Amino acid sequence: MVSDRQQAGPAGPAAATEVPAPADPAGHGRGAGGVVRLAVVVGALGVVFGDIGTSPIYTLQTVFNPADPHPVPVTTDNVYGVVSLIFWSVMIIVTITYVMLAMRADNDGEGGIMALITLLRRWTAGRGRKAAVVLAGVGIFGASLFFGDSMITPAISVLSAVEGIKVIQPSLEQLIIPVTAVIIVILFAVQRRGTAAVGRAFGPVMIAWFVTIGVLGAIGISSNPVILTALSPTYAIGFLAGHFHIAFFALAAIVLSVTGAEALYADMGHFGRRAISRGWLFLVFPACVLSYFGQGARILADPATISSPFFLLAPDWGRLPLVILATAATVIASQAVITGAFSVASQAARLGYLPRLRIAHTSESTIGQIYVPWVNWLLLVTVLTLVFAFRSSSALAYAFGMAVTGTIAITTLLFLFIARSTWKVPLWLLIPGGAILLGVDALFIAANLTKLVHGAWLPLFIGLTAFVIMTTWQRGRQIVTERRERLEGSLQTFVEFIRSGTPATTRIPGTAVFLNRGKETAPLAMRANVEHNHVLQEHVVIVSIETLPTPRVPLSDRIVVDDLGYGDDGIMHVTARFGYLDTPDVPAALDSLDPATTEGQLDLSQASYFLSKIELRRGTDPTMAGWRKHLFIATSHITGDPVEHFALPRDRTVIMGSHIDL
Repeated sequence: MVSDRQQAGPAGPAAATEVPAPADPAGHGRGAGGVVRLAVVVGALGVVFGDIGTSPIYTLQTVFNPADPHPVPVTTDNVYGVVSLIFWSVMIIVTITYVMLAMRADNDGEGGIMALITLLRRWTAGRGRKAAVVLAGVGIFGASLFFGDSMITPAISVLSAVEGIKVIQPSLEQLIIPVTAVIIVILFAVQRRGTAAVGRAFGPVMIAWFVTIGVLGAIGISSNPVILTALSPTYAIGFLAGHFHIAFFALAAIVLSVTGAEALYADMGHFGRRAISRGWLFLVFPACVLSYFGQGARILADPATISSPFFLLAPDWGRLPLVILATAATVIASQAVITGAFSVASQAARLGYLPRLRIAHTSESTIGQIYVPWVNWLLLVTVLTLVFAFRSSSALAYAFGMAVTGTIAITTLLFLFIARSTWKVPLWLLIPGGAILLGVDALFIAANLTKLVHGAWLPLFIGLTAFVIMTTWQRGRQIVTERRERLEGSLQTFVEFIRSGTPATTRIPGTAVFLNRGKETAPLAMRANVEHNHVLQEHVVIVSIETLPTPRVPLSDRIVVDDLGYGDDGIMHVTARFGYLDTPDVPAALDSLDPATTEGQLDLSQASYFLSKIELRRGTDPTMAGWRKHLFIATSHITGDPVEHFALPRDRTVIMGSHIDL
């Protein structure tokens, strides 16, 4: 595994070009004839569908929870209306909005809100469209809400499953919190193994899960088959129109049935659209529908089962195995949003909204399968805090819906804009279709706002915090980049400065290697060496790093020498190209230089390496508010050690540069 930190940040020592990695936009893991490999679908089942696939555990129970601030009475009409609303909510939001529409908008195979923002930025390049700039800001807030979802999902999912032991043995209730905490710690500890390994382990478990809940749901339906009439949208519409004062508040809990929809999209880079679409349409969706309708039939037969309709679908002898299976499934539910958070964080860093995080690629076949340690451990701490603070899934349910609905609505809005601007979808189709999709989203948002004081403030707070961090980093990065370019100056002008001999620059024996962002500007370390020490090695190699969209680059193709016309000055520029699974070992790459190119003059075995490092300081210029300057500088500290990353010899590496006042 290697880290993907080549792209320069404002405080980073060296920069390079990162080429976007093209994936199969139609779907990864395709075999001969374009058939999606079964192993890829199984892997997707083990990673992507855990969140949405475990929603049947707590959705209906939460809707009819008598402790809810706005309880829904358990009546025949209400049960039919709620079950119908759940079915059509899942159909409209997950199947239509995400699987059929949004997942077709990908950024080189990557999905999620950050991918949509990238597509917007490509379309607006050179156009200066203010509307798109505003939409990009809205998208960043949607991505921020998704981080809130990533924190709440593991807590509520695992809690809801472990709480099933109360159905079997109420005296074990005091074990729920510690058992949940242990499971969560183990889950985050295994993330470093990669989503491919996790998916292979979890895939069969999720297949067993979906088959089980489908069979139990079918058994429940068989006891009252008339519940299937709720498949008609007339029940959902009738419930909303005839009992709006009840249905409106019920929407705040019904939204739990679509939690995980954004994870499907955000995880698209891990497994591809085709594998995810097939897993949803042929297994996950039918199993969830059967479970919801089976629970509805069970509640109609015995309203007392509303305390735990999901677990009470199973016979007495099957409830303990079901609790164990549910616990395993909810661990996998957490996996879906964790991998989604990795994807969002990675894309945010590439777009300049986060610093260069250490990103480990865990697959040689799929670039989207990654592990982000910093995000992983931040999520662990936050999830454990939520478990110990809220202590029950029902308490967390009030907070859950707000993050989900906000993210879904923003994704829909961005997709509609791209459909019009990029795909040229006619307005006669876009306006009525978009009105329906956004209208559904708006209803869910309005309903969840009624839970604001009961916990819905939490994801909004998390989202706002993440939004401030990302927008502050993006703005600070722009400021630092502009000032750094002025400090670096033109490489051509700098070479002419050396030639002028004023002040005199002593050329000392040896080879110096300077890591830089490109070949247009002079490395800050090189400038500092000449201007302050008045010395420069006889042979200078300026190195830029380029990450290619392939797992590995052969040594024969690793180095490209650029003719800058400074050969007489002993200065040359090379581009070191690495695959995304290659260790960016700069000394090893330079060893592959053709001696004929350098005329045998470079002594790389004793070369000195120079890194240009920027020290950020809070200045007096009104570039940003004072607190944002402090936040930007604090955020810059999570960037990793460049000497270790580029495999530079620490005893022959000199870090030089300058400071920049924000």
